[in-house]
Amino acid sequence: MSSAPIEPTTIEHVPSSPPVREPGVVDVEYGWQGNNLVQLLENGEAYFPRVFEAMRQAKSEILLETFIVFEDKVGKELQQVLIDAAQRGVRVTASLDGFGSGELSTEYLAALSQAGVHLQIFDPAPKRLGIRTNWFRRLHRKIVVVDGTIAFIGGINFSADHLADFGPEAKQDYSVEVQGPAVTDIHHFALMQSGRPGRAKYWWQRRRQRRSELAFSEHDGQVRLVYRDNGDHRTDIEEVYRLALRSAQRRVVIANAYFFPGYRLLREIRNAARRGVDVRLILQGQPDLLVAKLAARMTYDYLLKSGVQIHEYCERPLHGKVALVDEDWSTVGSSNLDPLSLSMNLEANVLIRDRAFNRELFERLDILSKHHCKAMSPDKAPRGRVWHMTVGFLVFHFLRHFPAWAGWLPAHKPRLKRFTHSGSETP
Repeated sequence: MSSAPIEPTTIEHVPSSPPVREPGVVDVEYGWQGNNLVQLLENGEAYFPRVFEAMRQAKSEILLETFIVFEDKVGKELQQVLIDAAQRGVRVTASLDGFGSGELSTEYLAALSQAGVHLQIFDPAPKRLGIRTNWFRRLHRKIVVVDGTIAFIGGINFSADHLADFGPEAKQDYSVEVQGPAVTDIHHFALMQSGRPGRAKYWWQRRRQRRSELAFSEHDGQVRLVYRDNGDHRTDIEEVYRLALRSAQRRVVIANAYFFPGYRLLREIRNAARRGVDVRLILQGQPDLLVAKLAARMTYDYLLKSGVQIHEYCERPLHGKVALVDEDWSTVGSSNLDPLSLSMNLEANVLIRDRAFNRELFERLDILSKHHCKAMSPDKAPRGRVWHMTVGFLVFHFLRHFPAWAGWLPAHKPRLKRFTHSGSETP
């Protein structure tokens, strides 16, 4: 596997370097949009056919951002779909993370570029002793927008490990398909992130929301895009979680792959359970990273003693990042509830106010927790050996403080580099 050297253009700025903006362009805070159709897509079996069908029907434009593409059957199908679209005149822009998609061969990338795909690699870095570097501040979003009329957003990457036939390591995950006015915001956001500033909106075109309005709206079919960056939107996703938990009256269900949130979010989860809300967490029982399980279990006693129900999904790795509150509020996206997602990575979620969608998501998660999970209890919660608990304690507190410590280090500027099939470097 080899990577192509390409000249960078800055796309994202870390906190140590103030953002450079065009005159008149301000940061976006996207508002609620009504009258949307939202469809839940569970696992690759539902997601890949829908997103590939939309791409095959594309007439003018495909925008894609993703963390991982592998050269497996899913990655090869994606490659062919994008090539076919570009060759029939569709403008295709694909932005891939340099770490998550770092194993793609030059031949794979060159085939896309030669077909006319505008291919961009986020923050690529050479391997050191055969190991990928630049682990932190990743492009972790998973967004597809087709013709500005249909959007997909969630946690599913373009890899075969999101399909059940992959085997025991196949991931359990979720995405959503959105059609309606909210696609305009998702499309605008994807355009801005793809480095096409000519389509940027100016202040009189923006809708800003007060913080108190971040979580709730009045009618079904409401969708709102929220995102996390390393500029002015570092805590937006965490804040909407906290606001939703604070307003919960009857039930909360959170299914999340990597769970070790900050103390403020943990307190909101605990406080909701203490005031009588039915709070249920679905977490990994068979994690793809052992460190995730060790850290998450350090929160169990604190939460279980307050009445929070914790269920470990043990059939295969849980990769989902979804939640619901009461009967109408839901969120689906790329953001885990861990220090990397909440403090460093570039993430995007949609908030959804729709009773039918909430009900469907609840039914799917209810089946998962009741029939495919192991329930924890205060007296039976796994504690393991003393050294396991010691390691878990150290890991949890290291991860809690790691973003702050990382902020003391010299920060690089994540860059978006364009790949050209000639192997030359272009801005």
